[in-house]
Amino acid sequence: MKLLVGLGNLGEKFKNNRHNVGFMVVDKLRSTICCDAEWVENKKLKAVVYRTETADLVLAKPQTFMNNSGEAVSKLINWFKVNPEDLYVIHDDLDIKLGEYKIQKGKGPKLHYGLQSIEDTLGTGDFWRVRVGVDNRASDDRIAGERYVLEDLTEYEKGVVDRVVSEIVENYSHERF
Repeated sequence: MKLLVGLGNLGEKFKNNRHNVGFMVVDKLRSTICCDAEWVENKKLKAVVYRTETADLVLAKPQTFMNNSGEAVSKLINWFKVNPEDLYVIHDDLDIKLGEYKIQKGKGPKLHYGLQSIEDTLGTGDFWRVRVGVDNRASDDRIAGERYVLEDLTEYEKGVVDRVVSEIVENYSHERF
């Protein structure tokens, strides 16, 4: 069984933030896999979950804020008895330019508090990361990353992110990760 966890923050205020790219990817996966199936909130797991009928895939969105993602991921791993090797965490990445992504095991951005929370809680960084690039800052206007990721995507960026999200979903549907 694979567990795909999209990282993001809760609420309308954060819905279109760069930091919510992980939520965007798992939302698109869910709608592609099963059209109208709804997320099921599981307060015990601190996540909303979608489980395929064949039970070989679980999609999840932690219902903690980004920096506490490890709480939910740890509960999900234990509940569904998933090995860390079958965990894919999908997240925004400021080390990668907007429009690009990487799927890597055990490698991530220099600083991402959501991933740090997961690594600390699991006691390992040996899981897959789907690193979605969101850096579109001008070289002469490098606002702090913590502020930048909490800003909404521009219309241009939304178009680029939608294309990347579709490419990631296409790769998953062809079992390329």
